[in-house]
Amino acid sequence: MASTIVLITGKHKNSSRSLEKAKAAMSEIEATGIKGTLSTVQLDVTDEKSIEEAAAHIQQQFGRLDVLVNNAGVGSMGISDIKARFQQCMETNVIGPAVVAAAFRPLLLKSKNPYSVYVSSGERTLLRNAIQKPPHHTPIQNGDAYQVSKAALNMLAVLEARDYGSEGLKVFALSPGFVVSNLRGPSDEARTGWGKAGDPEVSGQVVLSIVRGERDADVGCLVYKDGVHPW
Repeated sequence: MASTIVLITGKHKNSSRSLEKAKAAMSEIEATGIKGTLSTVQLDVTDEKSIEEAAAHIQQQFGRLDVLVNNAGVGSMGISDIKARFQQCMETNVIGPAVVAAAFRPLLLKSKNPYSVYVSSGERTLLRNAIQKPPHHTPIQNGDAYQVSKAALNMLAVLEARDYGSEGLKVFALSPGFVVSNLRGPSDEARTGWGKAGDPEVSGQVVLSIVRGERDADVGCLVYKDGVHPW
């Protein structure tokens, strides 16, 4: 039985440090006794040359790609300058995934069962934000750029599903939910959502269910652990 080749992108800043973190995470995963082979590849989603080199590496090593998870992302809460935070979020959360998807799509289309997954946010859909008004919704300070970028990422997933679904590419946007993440900031309080954030392994299990084909009925949708979010 052929192996499933999966590529998961990570946060782009400080490539050498990110690669070290990826290797450390890989060692932790291997220590659990997981079946399969793990490796790292340097890929900066804001650097087109880096993306092209990573795609060439995958082509040379495997000749195809079965699953692409566009997971790299940044937040905007710590950036007070509006232009700076919009530039950072759009570059990393939208333009980066678009370029990555385009670079790896030829490899995905060589797979017999290809999946393209965009890690987005169910809290950033147009419908949800259109109907949420004070006092039921409190604006997040400087969170506008992140929210807009994730709404744009959702559209990117919709377009890819529309344009390449007929070629067998199964596209999903994924809402991981409110889980422990450094997007809110580097402190333990921010990462854990001040004690309210859930275990990111739950969203990891959703990705696994997608890869296993258990969510194929929801192709082209924004999925989460319990179902589908409206756009």
